[in-house]
Amino acid sequence: MITKPKARKFRIKRSPSAGLEGAAPQPSKPVRTVEPARADASVAIPPAPSADPAASAAPSRPTVPSEPQHEARPETPASAAKTAAPTMARTGDVSSADQVSGEQDMDAIRQEGLTGRQLRMARRVAQKHGLPATSDFDAVRLLRAKGIDPFQRSNMLELVVPQAGGSQHEGGPGNALNDLPAVAGGAGAGRVQLPQTVPTGRNTLPSTEISPMERRTREISDIQKDISRRRRKKMGLLIVRLAFFVVLPTFFAGYYFYKVATPMYATDSQFLIIQNEGGGGPSPFGGLLPTQFANSADSIATQAYLQSKDAMLRLNDDAGFKDHFTDGSIDPIQRLTDDPTNEEAYKLYKKNVKIGYDPTEGVIRMEVIAADPQIATSFSERLLVYAEERVNNLSQAKRDSGMTDAEIGFDKAQQARRDAQQRLIELQVENGVDPEAVIAAIRTQITNYETLLIEKQLELAALLDNARPNTAKVDGAQGDVRRLEAALAQLNNRMNNATEGTNSLAQQAVSLQLAQADLVNADTNLQLAQTGLEQARTEATRQVRYLTIAVRPVASEEPSYPRKFENTILAFLIFGGIYLMLSLTASILREQVTS
Repeated sequence: MITKPKARKFRIKRSPSAGLEGAAPQPSKPVRTVEPARADASVAIPPAPSADPAASAAPSRPTVPSEPQHEARPETPASAAKTAAPTMARTGDVSSADQVSGEQDMDAIRQEGLTGRQLRMARRVAQKHGLPATSDFDAVRLLRAKGIDPFQRSNMLELVVPQAGGSQHEGGPGNALNDLPAVAGGAGAGRVQLPQTVPTGRNTLPSTEISPMERRTREISDIQKDISRRRRKKMGLLIVRLAFFVVLPTFFAGYYFYKVATPMYATDSQFLIIQNEGGGGPSPFGGLLPTQFANSADSIATQAYLQSKDAMLRLNDDAGFKDHFTDGSIDPIQRLTDDPTNEEAYKLYKKNVKIGYDPTEGVIRMEVIAADPQIATSFSERLLVYAEERVNNLSQAKRDSGMTDAEIGFDKAQQARRDAQQRLIELQVENGVDPEAVIAAIRTQITNYETLLIEKQLELAALLDNARPNTAKVDGAQGDVRRLEAALAQLNNRMNNATEGTNSLAQQAVSLQLAQADLVNADTNLQLAQTGLEQARTEATRQVRYLTIAVRPVASEEPSYPRKFENTILAFLIFGGIYLMLSLTASILREQVTS
């Protein structure tokens, strides 16, 4: 279906050549005068389609006259008659019979029910062919009388190149080029108009010479065909490249995901680490830090261990990780070789064991993928056991170190107490008596003798206060005072000897007191060391960090991998991106090389 493009707006007005018929008569194809019966027949019988499509689709744009020899062609009587006939038609000088026939034809045309658009089209065609139409129905009658279909669609080239003989507003020079042989008679002169006769004395053979307008039209057509051919070729090559580099690899990838890939089952589990250090830790923050941030180091360490080669080797020894993925039921892309190395197995282990840690929640998420759901569940449970053992071992060295330090401190405190007690015993054995008791006894005796001396001195003073004292009593009192003073002097001398010198009783008492103080201090240290040992023993036997399983692994009933549609779309995008980058790179390099 070809949609006719919209042309520019037509303004219907009479051609200026119609008013200047006497000054510049234009050659055109003569209109034969027919009898009334013949005219009725021509109106009743529709015109036959043109046998020459090129003539019916002649361009409407006039060409520049390039063959002057046609202008010097002599005018024959037949041509003069032909020229006079349209002049008479334009002036309306017709016989009364023709006028009556024309009115009858216009009545018949009115009864056909033509639309306004068809009538306007007929008026434009009649004006383009130089027919003196007085109305739209008269234009239809004149065109049919001339053998031209007024409602025939124009060729596409008529909208590009104006026809010769067109009006001035259509871009052509009017009827100035109608005298050319190739365009004689206007745009409709080359059509086959029925009924008609073959003119005599005229060369009807096709000419080998091509007018510039036809040559230009042919060149434009050739250029358009070449552009269309190049576009079709480029589009075909583009489709071939896209099919080869994008569609075909995507098809193979989709075929693998849908038909070849072994279904894999995933088992999900979640666990977290809880720390129980107590409130008396040395941290200045105490219990201010949340649990997830306080255990972030332990969670990261556990995650790193589960993703390590050590865990893979232990899982292989306990559950046969390599044996499962070397099974022949798994497709070759996901299957290990018959005797895989640890590095190959570890690469597949990191792909099938996915562990993630969320620091905001403190939860570790683990996903284990295997070809069998029960085996995937078994792998997940064993990895949870390994993680729990690793969590317990994270503080084992700390607990062992605390227990060792407590035992060493207790041994040292016990030895210090033993040494202090041995020193005290040695001092007591060396002194023989208790120096403090001897000094206390001497001080008691001195106090008693001083009391007796004071009493005797008071008694002697009382006797001497008499006028005639008793000599015997006075002498006895004086003797008692003298003896008490002698004994007191002796005791003071003994006391001085006991508190003075390097081996005095006071020195012995001081040494003995120091030894007793050391023994008391050793007893206190021993008690503290024993308490610390008991606490260290309690910490060593208590589990400090706990691995709590929030979501236990459960065997899945449907395979989780491969994700067929998502992976196919991803492969299409990857191949499309690769092709786009390569094509852009090639076009840039080609442009640089050609420039």
